[in-house]
Amino acid sequence: EVSTEDPETAFCTLANREDLNPEEGSIHHCLYQFTRNEKLTENNKLLCEVCTQRHYGPKKIIKSEKYVYTNAKKQMLISLAPPILTLHLKRFQQAGFNLRKVNRHIKFPEVIDLAPFCTVKCKNVAEGNTNVLYSLYGVVEHSGTMRSGHYTAYAKMRSMNNHLSELVLRGQSPQALETEPVKGQWFHISDTHVQAVSASKVLSSQAYLLFYERLL
Repeated sequence: EVSTEDPETAFCTLANREDLNPEEGSIHHCLYQFTRNEKLTENNKLLCEVCTQRHYGPKKIIKSEKYVYTNAKKQMLISLAPPILTLHLKRFQQAGFNLRKVNRHIKFPEVIDLAPFCTVKCKNVAEGNTNVLYSLYGVVEHSGTMRSGHYTAYAKMRSMNNHLSELVLRGQSPQALETEPVKGQWFHISDTHVQAVSASKVLSSQAYLLFYERLL
């Protein structure tokens, strides 16, 4: 789907990105890099149908496959804030002809604000809202190598989130200003073994998958 946006707001976000200075090795840095503004120039120029029609005429059939390419800007932003946010971290890197497991710890918070990564016209965010908050409730961790290993999980046992239910079942945006993580007890699950753990233990894990539920 191609849409025409006001150039002044096309690359605007709900919260100011200029004040962001995300620490390298954090989930904020990953999101910042993923949603950064990219310039498409030289061999990466964009094939522009509007420019082509303007140059050759709207009804002209281009048999020689001559098209007009132009410099452009590209940015991937969130246009619809999900009830459940799942972040999948890339845990491998190319090493010659082989793949290598990345065991580096990536910092992640209990509450994360997606506003700096959402388009200013995010569909299910109330007008005037400059926060899109999510609370961590699950983590999947992988130990081992690229060839073998073991998956374990951290899950928070918590009370029912009525606002989240409304969002999932009826698509209604939460109205209450909940800015704190949902209270509950964390558990570490490994096959049939389940053990209560602290939040600090969870936040120090080498996350492979992160699961957040929307607060605001």
